[in-house]
Amino acid sequence: MNIRSLLISLFSILPALLLCAQQKPQSLADAELPSLLAIYKDFHTHPELSGHEERSSAIVAKELKAAGCDVTERVGKYDKTGLTCFGVVGVMKNGAGPTVLVRSDLDALPVHEETGLTYASTVTTKNDEGKEVSVAHACGHDIHMSTLIGTARALAKLKDQWHGTIIFIGQPAEEAIGGARAMLKDGLYTRWPKPDYALALHDDSEIATGKIGITEGYAFANVDSVDVTVHGIGGHGAHPETTKDPIVLSAQIINAWQTIASRENNPIDPVVVTVGSIHGGAKHNIIPDEVKMQLTVRTYKKEVREKVLAAIARIAKDCATAFGLPTDKLPEVHVLQAEFDPATYNNPDLTKRVAASLKTALGNDNVVQKDPSMGAEDFSEYSLPNHSIPALMFTVGAVDPAKVAESKKTGVSLPSLHSSKFAPVPEPTIRTGIVGMTTAVLELMKK
Repeated sequence: MNIRSLLISLFSILPALLLCAQQKPQSLADAELPSLLAIYKDFHTHPELSGHEERSSAIVAKELKAAGCDVTERVGKYDKTGLTCFGVVGVMKNGAGPTVLVRSDLDALPVHEETGLTYASTVTTKNDEGKEVSVAHACGHDIHMSTLIGTARALAKLKDQWHGTIIFIGQPAEEAIGGARAMLKDGLYTRWPKPDYALALHDDSEIATGKIGITEGYAFANVDSVDVTVHGIGGHGAHPETTKDPIVLSAQIINAWQTIASRENNPIDPVVVTVGSIHGGAKHNIIPDEVKMQLTVRTYKKEVREKVLAAIARIAKDCATAFGLPTDKLPEVHVLQAEFDPATYNNPDLTKRVAASLKTALGNDNVVQKDPSMGAEDFSEYSLPNHSIPALMFTVGAVDPAKVAESKKTGVSLPSLHSSKFAPVPEPTIRTGIVGMTTAVLELMKK
């Protein structure tokens, strides 16, 4: 082989050699795992309720600063006055290019942990109503925080492979009182660059570790809380003919509400109307004057949501009219706008693009289709009401593969998110989360 041919051969393989020489998310995740596992166990042992994430947010802020981010703490303004919002914003810049938001939530749940882990939470505290409650990371937000920190560390070492601005978010109060909305209200998209894309992940209690779940389109539902007061005319339980019994009326209304999904709604559009609480009366032989109910309503589409909420009020009032109640005693129906969570919509083009990169990084068999959920997730707020910011939330398997296989074999369900017994396997879950999120960011910001 002459010198000219040799040079041509060397130049032809040079790109491949350079690619091999580049650091990979997998090796960086492996290197960070020991310290991240210690951070994870610390988060797990010291959970904090929604609106009280002072310690957790401080750790996230400290670690983002150490990774090279410009960090601002206590970002957010709640609608309820007197509360401190412990939102964290960490900005990592690397020249001109796209802006990508990467979000983790911070809060834990009022759950008594029963996992038996050596680092299980034993924390108790008083909630906002003054009631003593146990606290645990039963939804895996400790996994999310650890993964966010690991992703920031990895991307700081991969700046030769991306350009632009990454906005890392430590968001409080995902489980309650609207942490995402509070951060947006405090100028998240005006004080810092408005993102071109928004990304998040969630640990998954149904998928084996090492795998990522992808849902295209609607992933989580619109969630409305509705309070209903059914009035009646009370009296002695021995003489119901002299009363208008609101308990009987409430039973009729509840049954009638079930026809919203089965007879008023297109069956291809999911609808859930659940009465989660009903209270009326104080003694065996007294027919009360009123019954109070609390509903959760789940939908995906805006127009379906509006139709269902209108039907709830209409049916309640029509049943009361048919029951013989005067207009001044018709049911009161209140939709709690402050508790509304919009549906999480995974932009199809973004989802396909990221899924392809994840399959390359993790293997085709490790990226699986995930069915939509009627659960709630306020990550949807970051894409804005018209979904003008393409967003994607994917899930990360958190369960020992042997336990997943056993569950499928026996039909016995695994502990779900929010269960007192939910215990993700931390090392492989955090590793896959870092590899997945870092890969997604690199795909969107690659040079």
